[in-house]
Amino acid sequence: MISLNWCFIILVLWLAPRTVSQVVIDGIVQDDIFFYGRSPPIYPSPEVNANGEWRDAVTRARDLVSQMTLEEKVNITGGIINSTNGCGGNIPSVNRVGFPGMCLQDGANGVRETDFVNGYASGIHVGASWNRNLTYARARGFGGEFRRKGATVALGPMIGPLGRIALGGRNWEGFSPDPYLSGILVGETVRGIQENNVIACTKHFVGNEQELHRNPRVDRENDNKTIEASSTNMDDQTMHEVYMWPFADAVHAGTGSIMSAYQRLNNSYASHNSKAINGLLKTELGFPGFVVSDWFAQHTGVASAEAGLDMVMPFGFEFWGDNLTEAVNNGTLPESRIDDMVTRIFAAWYFVGQNRPDIPPMANGLAPSHLRPHPYIDARDPKDDATILQGAIEGHVLVKNINGALPLRRPRMMSIYGYDAKNPNSNTPGQGFSGWSTGLQSQNYLSVVCGFGPGYGPDGSEGCPPFLPIGPNGTLITGGGSGAATSTYIDSPFEALQRRAIRDKTALFWDFDTNGANSTVERTSEACLVFLNAAASEGIDRPALRDDFSDAMVRNIATQCNNTIVVIHNAGVRLVDQWVDHPNVTALIFAQLPGQDSGEALAQILYGDVSPSGKLTYTVARNESDYGNRLNPVDYEGWDRYFPQDNFTEGVNIDYRYFDAQGLEPRYEFGFGLSYTTFNYSDLKIESTASGLSVYPTEHIVPGGHADLWDTVATVTASITNTGEVEAAEVAQLYLGIPAENQPVRVLRGFDKVMIPPRESRMISFNLRRRDVSAWDVVAQQWKLLVGEEYTVEVGASSRNLPLNGTLILEA
Repeated sequence: MISLNWCFIILVLWLAPRTVSQVVIDGIVQDDIFFYGRSPPIYPSPEVNANGEWRDAVTRARDLVSQMTLEEKVNITGGIINSTNGCGGNIPSVNRVGFPGMCLQDGANGVRETDFVNGYASGIHVGASWNRNLTYARARGFGGEFRRKGATVALGPMIGPLGRIALGGRNWEGFSPDPYLSGILVGETVRGIQENNVIACTKHFVGNEQELHRNPRVDRENDNKTIEASSTNMDDQTMHEVYMWPFADAVHAGTGSIMSAYQRLNNSYASHNSKAINGLLKTELGFPGFVVSDWFAQHTGVASAEAGLDMVMPFGFEFWGDNLTEAVNNGTLPESRIDDMVTRIFAAWYFVGQNRPDIPPMANGLAPSHLRPHPYIDARDPKDDATILQGAIEGHVLVKNINGALPLRRPRMMSIYGYDAKNPNSNTPGQGFSGWSTGLQSQNYLSVVCGFGPGYGPDGSEGCPPFLPIGPNGTLITGGGSGAATSTYIDSPFEALQRRAIRDKTALFWDFDTNGANSTVERTSEACLVFLNAAASEGIDRPALRDDFSDAMVRNIATQCNNTIVVIHNAGVRLVDQWVDHPNVTALIFAQLPGQDSGEALAQILYGDVSPSGKLTYTVARNESDYGNRLNPVDYEGWDRYFPQDNFTEGVNIDYRYFDAQGLEPRYEFGFGLSYTTFNYSDLKIESTASGLSVYPTEHIVPGGHADLWDTVATVTASITNTGEVEAAEVAQLYLGIPAENQPVRVLRGFDKVMIPPRESRMISFNLRRRDVSAWDVVAQQWKLLVGEEYTVEVGASSRNLPLNGTLILEA
């Protein structure tokens, strides 16, 4: 999603003349019609079901809709220009029936582009905490800020892209490329946001796994032909078991809105894809809320309405508006479809309690410009401070620690190196987009801005400055784009370490010069800390998984200092094989994107105030080639240049599943992370808790799918003992081997995070739901239990460290 501040620029580009592209295949001229029809048509769009928790909301919504004229109803379905506030999108009011309108605002990790809000840890960081309760508390915290700022809809959480492509520009906004982990955490996030009377808009449905070719653009060198957005082509099993999986959790948690994706899905644009919206989302998952387009992702009018799109952003006038009214009046579109669109919008509004009298005025704290006087609405709550700091702490992942390097013990002298240690040189609002508003204070944000919209594309082909693999101008606390955190302050690593040095009377040396590869080291330094980063942003995919400058800096310091500790603020996978085995590199922390309390969180870990407890939510390879075709975004130079085809040929095997299937040894596996203590696993117990199970679910559809898919059918318990001398938290993980065709070697199906004092033990427990032990049956089009067959059960500390194993058999 992109801000309203961009919309005027992009609209001009989008309304530029487009010609229908043609391509010659086997001597026959084809156009886009050749590629359509590969996504099955599902019509009509199902009307919202008024059962369960949504019953009252839907009933009240239908009553409100019945009082409105056709024109009023159509107006609710499309965004409008509103220069009086800073909302990313606006739905007009209908004062006659008491509807105040809607303010849709970024983003997935907190309120973006406004003052007096907190900068929370990003999705990749909270994912690495593996902490359900902390994830919920984080969402409840920033959900309250959305409410106090007058936002109706929070444009998040983000679970698509899931993270198929290692270089994906938006992977950092989500939790993990594992669908189970993402599903659990997105459910907690939805609940936390919506407890504040704010609609959560879970995005992007579905398969938008790269930024390159996410929008159509004009080929100005070839008769202004249109290059369509990339088509994500995936099979039915892959859709259900991977990319759609976490959306079921979001719908089950009650998300009021789903945002459709930019790209095409099996050659039909995601915002017009009837199979995806009508079939999968509204029928199979029983989604009762509304589907909104991503900004400028609508490319047709009546067809998108028939396919299930309910709201278009940022403007409704291009394809809908008067055109939609005319379509109803001339019989092209039934008015019942309009009624259902608006009913779904109002139902979500009622469901979260936006109609309550104590809701703040819409957009009261979202100023159209921060360069002009405006009301100051402080949306922060001091009660959230502990959550923000704890969220920053728990997402740090320690992956190497030798020779007692960490924790630090009041060093007499310490040296600090690297561009990422200090604060960015600038953090100030600008007119429209700025480094502050996009989370790109550490980079040249123009490299993203000028390549963002339709007509130019995210590949810099129109002369955009290059997007660097690092943010050389200061520490990273967030990624870039609509999911960026907008903090009221940034506590940098250097500031926090200097506070410790003052307290401990440690002598400090530092060198933040960009010529760090030639820095010299004071040889009496007891520890040398090297800070680097790996940047990412919406609008453009990452150029590399490592960079020569940063790698040279680490090697230079390690050559001179026998206790070199490396800290990487990484917005995604960062390869480290250029230096991690150097004997003087004694410790490595993936510090990810911690938000505004970055420095203090890191200092507490480095000095041993707390033990690190984060674990990786992605696989770190030894070489780029290990990722295979999951490394780079797909570009197109051949016959499919104008109709890009991105075939997900790996099926369900992404990230650790791919490494398992290929027998590849990662540098650091999914689920891996060290502590300042050690743990021992024992006493595995596996129990089937249900009998007389049917092969397929039999109960009615509730939000998220068949009701019995959410029933617990088995429990697994084990014991963990802290065998060291430090109190610490451990993340235990459960993996299943499902005895069906085309299944991964193992899939994550449980995790439990427990704090354990030294020399004590704690019991961990995993509840396996019916959906967790099911495989998608492409023939029956149902989730299938493998009744009477053996499931392998493995429990341990990571996807490659599973000391406990057994079997589970489900009884018919």
